[in-house]
Amino acid sequence: MSLKFGTDGVRGIANRELTPELALNLGRAAARVLGGSRWLIGRDTRRSGPLLAAALSAGLATEGVEVVDLGVVPTPGVAYLSATDRVPAAMISASHNPFGDNGIKLFSAGGVKLSDELEQRLELELTALSTQGDPRPRPAGAEVGSISVDHRAIERYRRHLVEGVVPAGALTGLKVVLDGANGAASELAAGVFEELGATVVAIHVEPDGININEDCGSTHPEGLQAAVVAHGADVGLAFDGDADRVLASDADGEFVDGDQIIAICAIDRHERGRLAHDTVVVTVMSNLGFRQGMAAHGITVVTTDVGDRYVLEALDEGQHCLGGEQSGHVIFRDLASTGDGMLTGIALLSVMARRGRPLAELASAAMVRLPQVLVNVRTAHRDPGLLARLQPEVTVAEHRLGERGRVLLRASGTEPVVRVMVEAPTHDEAAAVAGHLAASVTALST
Repeated sequence: MSLKFGTDGVRGIANRELTPELALNLGRAAARVLGGSRWLIGRDTRRSGPLLAAALSAGLATEGVEVVDLGVVPTPGVAYLSATDRVPAAMISASHNPFGDNGIKLFSAGGVKLSDELEQRLELELTALSTQGDPRPRPAGAEVGSISVDHRAIERYRRHLVEGVVPAGALTGLKVVLDGANGAASELAAGVFEELGATVVAIHVEPDGININEDCGSTHPEGLQAAVVAHGADVGLAFDGDADRVLASDADGEFVDGDQIIAICAIDRHERGRLAHDTVVVTVMSNLGFRQGMAAHGITVVTTDVGDRYVLEALDEGQHCLGGEQSGHVIFRDLASTGDGMLTGIALLSVMARRGRPLAELASAAMVRLPQVLVNVRTAHRDPGLLARLQPEVTVAEHRLGERGRVLLRASGTEPVVRVMVEAPTHDEAAAVAGHLAASVTALST
């Protein structure tokens, strides 16, 4: 095994790093560690998806599992079916990465991503299978697993979005541009929003296996912003390749990020008495302006490390209902077990429709986003003591900014990189502080 589990499963260049052989062994390891006599498998629109799905399915079937291939489906659709059927599941996707990459996300029965402990057990089992082989006898005869195809199961997820999030016709009167990123939501999203009453203009919904995320979707929202203005739409939504996240554009083509979306939905729920414990959960990367906006509305903010699964853990531990990331990965825990771009878009548009206010007005009332500068500094090697040596420089920077800004240094968990993030009242000041800290990282790491 050459790949390690990150914050969202395993990911790498398809057929080079993430090979069919690795996927097959991962299927075998997953069956042994996670159990389950029946598994669900979905994928996005990448050319390598069927290849890896076949290999993963073969590994599961080798261990006696009944595998159900869902075909092309958003990640949250796989999670929803996993939760409702109480069976483990896998999604073949590299989310917002270029089409040449791919990944495998695993869900425990119930549609929840794996804990650190389960991932460690999986890595051990996978390493043993990849390097030592397996002396144990395999199932044979009637005990061999089966592989079947069910492309209709996703209809249950579609009904959940249409019937289980907002009342019928809740989006009537809104014109929305949807950017499908040529990904997993391409065939599904327009129909969902139209059935809820919206007038829809769909762009980038013609996947060909290689154009997923290519100059489109949440990683390239410029096309969406221009389309919103060109079509005179009220709002635009851009999904990523597997549709588990969403970013937005207001009617003037101004970008609206995940922090602003969470803030709008948190305030709306708070004012309607539907925000559990009047608390929202975000990661350390959320903008200082978000925290200031929540404080102004009497909402408590719980902060976690980067990664949606850490947000989910905090939501469950505190019995909270709303959280997410600046990237647009938003979790409505009372409605879903993972981030869901379409569900989030529906919730956001329903606030606009119910309150009769444009997105720009809702966003500006929710929070004022401070300029944020992020610099990735590559070092010669991973140095566990580097951040401690940088603390005096960080203290000076924090003293300089005071309550007007924020400094965050994080070491990458997978590569020799230190991420320097600075927020300040102006972009120039944030850039100056970030540049000084980046130079300090370079100087102290040599």
